[in-house]
Amino acid sequence: MTDAITRAARFNRDCDCMSADVPALQHRLDATLGSAGVSKPLADSHPNLFSATPVFLARAHALQMQSVIAAIQAVAALPAYREEVLARAPAIARAAPASLGVFFGFDFHIDAEGPKLIEINTNAGGALLNIEMRRERQACCEPATAYLRDEPSVELLESSIVDMFMHEWRRARGTAPVRTIAIVDDSPNEQYLFPEFLLAQKVFAARGLNALIVDARELAIDADALTWRGQRIDLVYNRSTDFYFAEPAHAVLAAAYARDLAVVTPHPHAHAVYSNKRNLVILSDPDSLRAMQAAPADIETLAASIPTTRLVAGSDESWWSDRKQWFFKPSSGFGSRGTYRGDKITRRAFGDLMRGDYIAQTNTPPSERRRGESSGERFKLDVRSYAYDGVQQLLAARLYQGQTTNFRSAGGGFAPVYLLDDVSPPVSSGSANVASRLSAPAKPGCQQHDDGA
Repeated sequence: MTDAITRAARFNRDCDCMSADVPALQHRLDATLGSAGVSKPLADSHPNLFSATPVFLARAHALQMQSVIAAIQAVAALPAYREEVLARAPAIARAAPASLGVFFGFDFHIDAEGPKLIEINTNAGGALLNIEMRRERQACCEPATAYLRDEPSVELLESSIVDMFMHEWRRARGTAPVRTIAIVDDSPNEQYLFPEFLLAQKVFAARGLNALIVDARELAIDADALTWRGQRIDLVYNRSTDFYFAEPAHAVLAAAYARDLAVVTPHPHAHAVYSNKRNLVILSDPDSLRAMQAAPADIETLAASIPTTRLVAGSDESWWSDRKQWFFKPSSGFGSRGTYRGDKITRRAFGDLMRGDYIAQTNTPPSERRRGESSGERFKLDVRSYAYDGVQQLLAARLYQGQTTNFRSAGGGFAPVYLLDDVSPPVSSGSANVASRLSAPAKPGCQQHDDGA
C-alpha cells in the first residue's frame, strides 16, 4: 500500500477540514433559480445537495479508474461484445449514431484493493453542479491552497463542457452551425436537479448558444424538423431516464432520434452498449471477455476492478441461501431504485425481485468518510468519474448514510475530491489538456493531519 493510499484513508477517517462554503454556494444558486421564477431558497428545497466535507483519494486510485474506463471503451468496440449486447436491446438502440454521448458517469467504491466499479451511467447528473461548487472552495491549510491554485478555473471547465457538446455536434453535422440546444426532460422544473439544467442553460448562453429548457411532452415535428413552440431544435441534451424513449410521452423524441432530425445526446445506443446493468455480467467475466477476443491487459484490469455480476435466474432457494454476499439491482433501473442489499432484504422483497429482471453483484461495501473524533459523524461514499470518449473529465464524491446513495443525509451530498500523491508534483503552468489536468491536480493536505507530506 502506497503512502498516498494510507494517508487518504487516514484523512477520510480523521480530517475535520471543511472545503466549501455551502451557504454561499446555495445563495449563488438562488440567484440563478430566481431568474427562472423559483422563489424557494435552495437551502430549503435542496438542503443536502452539497457537502462541505472533502473526500481524499490517492492519485494511483484515480489512475486505476481511468484504466477501467479505457478498458471498457476497448471492450465496447469489439464486434462480438456489441453483437451480444445489442441483440437484446430495443430496436431504437441498435443503430449507432455519429454522436458518442455526453456525461458518462462511472461510479466506484474504494476498498482495500482499490477502486471497484459499481455502475456505469450514460446520463450522469451533477457535473455542472460540482464545477459550480468550485467557486466556493476554501483552503484549510497551505497544501490545500496550492491545490486550489493549480486547479483549472471554473471558466475553463465550463468551456470544456461546451466543447464536448460541440464535438458531438461536429461528429453528426460537420461544419453546419448549431443554433438552438434544448435541455429536455419531463416536467423539468420539477426535477431534483433542475438547478443543474439552469446552470447548463447559463453556460451555453455565456458562449453565444441559444439554450432552452424543454418538457419532452411539448416537442413536435414540423416539416422534418424537431421543434418546440415553433422554434427549431438542433441539439437535444437528453436528461430523460426513459432510456429507450418507450413511453408515450416520448414518442416525438423517439421519432426525431430515429429520423436524425436533431442530434440527441446521450442516446439509447450508448445506454444499450454501456449502461444496461446486464453488461456488467460480461464485463466482470474473464471467460466471456476472452471468448470475445478482448485484450489480456483489459481482461486483467476489469477482473480486478468489477465485482462479479450475475443474472438472477434459477432456484429461489439457492439465491436466498447465498443472498448475504450479493447486492441486487434491476437491470434497467437507475438512481438506486429497487436495489437491495442481500443481508438486509426481506423474504417478501426477495420474492418480488426473483420475478423481475435483476442482476446480482458481489457486495462491495463503500468506504467511509468520518468527520473526525470531535463529531463522530460517519458517511458512506462513492466516487463518480465523469468521462467523455473514454477520458476522465472530472471527479466528484457523493456522501450519504443509509443503504443507497441519496441526497437526504444531513451533511451529505456532492463533495469535492482531493488527490494525494506519494511525492509532491511540480506546479504546472500553461493551458494543459483539461482532461489530463482533472485526473492529475496538485496535492492537498489536511488540517492538523498533513504531516508535512
